[in-house]
Amino acid sequence: MIVSLLTDYGRDDDFVGVCHGVIASIAPDARIIDLTHGIPRGAVRQGALAMRNTLPYIPAGVHVAVVDPQVGTERRAVALRCGDGRMLVGPDNGLLSLAWEGAGGVELAVDVTRSPHRLEPVSATFHGRDVFAPVAAHLAAGAEPADAGEPLDPQTLARIELPEPRTEEDGTLTAHALAADRFGNVALDLSHDALAGTGLTLGGEVEIEAGDNPHLATYAVTFADVPAGDLILYEDAYRMLAVAINRGDARATLGVEPDDEVRLRAR
Repeated sequence: MIVSLLTDYGRDDDFVGVCHGVIASIAPDARIIDLTHGIPRGAVRQGALAMRNTLPYIPAGVHVAVVDPQVGTERRAVALRCGDGRMLVGPDNGLLSLAWEGAGGVELAVDVTRSPHRLEPVSATFHGRDVFAPVAAHLAAGAEPADAGEPLDPQTLARIELPEPRTEEDGTLTAHALAADRFGNVALDLSHDALAGTGLTLGGEVEIEAGDNPHLATYAVTFADVPAGDLILYEDAYRMLAVAINRGDARATLGVEPDDEVRLRAR
């Protein structure tokens, strides 16, 4: 069975390798897929967005996410079975919530903080190794989720609340920056369908305003549709709208951070 891993551990230390080793020791036939270990430290919402975006492209299995700034506190560790058969394992801090929404909701939830599958002694600061990895490995090896811990009411699980875009009376579309990748491309909380009736058309000019700074962009298909240094509004690989600069950094140019408003209007 597939075991996927998504964390903010980075690759400079031994954390990822040790988690691999724990899983391989318990479930040697499991295939481990590293989604990313480059989530910024403690960036729970960015991790949740990455889980939401990537899981549709990964075979159903056990999916572990660890972005856990409250490790060692009273926050719960959880294992969830979703409606499409996927199992999610991680901290109960909202990190898993966007993924389960796209996986048919939560059918079964258990608190695995004191799971019989955990490693002993449990470190106060490395639950990825001592709780999440062994629980995931036992599930991948065929253990029943209900036996991994104490039952939970799914309604009590922590959720990520994303901002909502809106259309102003003058036709301006007010979106929000959700995240930026390492190229400086800024993902917005808009799908292509949200542009209906706004006057924004492929190939047309778009005024993009972040803070008090207006910029001109082109609504385009790909980066090379505009000269180097020009802004584009485009549909990204996960079918959400994003802002980029061909061979540049849109995040730095616009000066936006997550949740900042980005206003779009046709020119």
